[in-house]
Amino acid sequence: MTTAELIGGVLVRDLHGLRRELEAYDDEADIWRLTPAIPNSAGTLTLHLAGNLRHFVGALLGGTGYLRHRDAEFATRDVPRVELLREIDLACAEIGAVTARLTEPELAQTFPQSVSGHQVSTADMLIHLATHLTFHLGQVDYHRRLLGGSTRSIGAVPPSELRSATPAA
Repeated sequence: MTTAELIGGVLVRDLHGLRRELEAYDDEADIWRLTPAIPNSAGTLTLHLAGNLRHFVGALLGGTGYLRHRDAEFATRDVPRVELLREIDLACAEIGAVTARLTEPELAQTFPQSVSGHQVSTADMLIHLATHLTFHLGQVDYHRRLLGGSTRSIGAVPPSELRSATPAA
């Protein structure tokens, strides 16, 4: 298994965690609910994460032709849960296809677009995208728990879902 496939596996695992978080909202309307001191709803974060990954991985590394509308990720409201889940699934498919073909030498190359005014390697960018996703996934988990009054974890980032995971002897 290549480094790219391992990183892609983390991205897909965490997107599956995001899917489980959205499915765990008892009231679908809460996905879009805002409260004081929480500037982004789970719906907004989902659109942002799917758009971010479909742009940086799908379009820039995979040539999918996806056109990102970052402002819309933060301005759009009340997208049905089923459509949010579809966006997650599209991001998963694109990540899987792209990371399956990336080679070690390609990971060492400069990422095709500067990020916040900096050039980074493709490997660094993929790792950054994974940590960015997990950061926001934690925010979605807290959002769901705060609005629903739940202490229940949905197990968003289980090590058992890592690509290299095998049962211990």
